Amino acid sequence: MSPLAETPDARAYWLCSPGRGEIRPVALPEPGGGDVVVRTLRSGISRGTESLVFRGGVPPRAPFQDGEFPGPVKYGYLNVGAVEHGPPELRGRTVFCLYPHQTAYVVPAGAVTVVPDEVPPARAVLAGTVETAVNALWDAPPLVGDRVAVVGAGMVGCCVARLLARFPGVEVTLVDVDASRAEVAAALGARFARPEDAPGGRDLVVHTSATGAGLQLALDLLAPEGTVLELSWYGDEEVRLSLGGAFHAGRLGIRASQVGTVAPARAARRTTHDRLALALDLLRDPAFDVLVTGESRFDELPGVMARLAAGSLPALCHTITYDGA
Repeated sequence: MSPLAETPDARAYWLCSPGRGEIRPVALPEPGGGDVVVRTLRSGISRGTESLVFRGGVPPRAPFQDGEFPGPVKYGYLNVGAVEHGPPELRGRTVFCLYPHQTAYVVPAGAVTVVPDEVPPARAVLAGTVETAVNALWDAPPLVGDRVAVVGAGMVGCCVARLLARFPGVEVTLVDVDASRAEVAAALGARFARPEDAPGGRDLVVHTSATGAGLQLALDLLAPEGTVLELSWYGDEEVRLSLGGAFHAGRLGIRASQVGTVAPARAARRTTHDRLALALDLLRDPAFDVLVTGESRFDELPGVMARLAAGSLPALCHTITYDGA
């Protein structure tokens, strides 16, 4: 019997055009000797990036993306599933893959990473985001006793804040315009401040809000010789900054970090697979559960994406459940 006999009804979420998505049937390829067939258990919506896609912006390309921007395009990269066919050591295991929202799929075995038994699928969908946070802290690691701010309490900012809170002696403040994120910050072991109340003199500021105002605030919070680590993706949006104040006198720095490549500080000794495995190991920490703020069925995904993009569905990480999971 073909290994695809158990997955005849694969379906995927496609963005047909900006502002309009739909569920489409998918014909899965016959797996080769080095492939796995994965049945999806959960997927997560990366709200910032996927809302940008939904509105017709220009995000980074995803690993298993089909189609082209602005659409039709199949996009997404937070997928947890069960291996139904593949090498014996993977068969039956729960795995994470940078794959779009789809009920089942075929990928090379090297494209999946085993989820530790202690990490539930709903939390495991955060692996791609925690991996971004790991890479960021390889790019600009804090020192013991540093005072750090994270500007932007979305998925990425919250994951960075949780990792920072585990560094010895590091004081981390999560900064956001939404005062309700104070409870999230507390659960992550971080302080919270609204922009107008954020403490200055920071040794490092991590910026994740994807707004020009947020980036300007990040610079304004730095101590002399401090660095802003920029994690936001702006797509085709231009950003304006005022650099006439302390930027030159304080010798401030802005450094980009992007998860597409391993940070130079670790590139000679870590692979992307090592980095993702580390992210999944870090997700043994139940504090990350505060970031999983809702769930919907796969069939509801077109409407859910529209509500997330419009801001009518508040969420950090909204997860998608699948029939038979």
